[in-house]
Amino acid sequence: MFSKVLILAAVTVCSVLAAPQKRLGGPLPLGTAESQAVILAQEQNHDPSGAYNYRYETSNGIAAQQTSYDGANAAGEYSYTGPDGVLYRVAYNADTYGFQPQGAHLPVEPPVPDHVLKSLEEIRANPPRDQEFNLAALDAQIARLRATLG
Repeated sequence: MFSKVLILAAVTVCSVLAAPQKRLGGPLPLGTAESQAVILAQEQNHDPSGAYNYRYETSNGIAAQQTSYDGANAAGEYSYTGPDGVLYRVAYNADTYGFQPQGAHLPVEPPVPDHVLKSLEEIRANPPRDQEFNLAALDAQIARLRATLG
């Protein structure tokens, strides 16, 4: 009896999980630009070295492109028209520092305090002798922080 209940419970759980998932916000109304969108342009190139690039554009105003010269670090941008009718554009880098988006609608990092930048520049002038110390990463961080100063 217990095994029949267990099997019935497993079948019920599997049925629920296998059911089609609903889109958040409900289905798209038929005839809208979103439901009728088609791909207008699409390109992709992959190199055996790991380098790649892709680009696409759809009829409902979505566009994206991305390039990577090593397969690990990438730069790109995407744009779309929001529900408010505004065209949103995001440019980004994705590398060892993570995903770094920039867009007119996104908040920006506040300027770095002078004492922090001076401390990093002192470390740069007298780098540690540790083999694991990454001077290039420090240079990139200083450049990024200087950019917050305007």
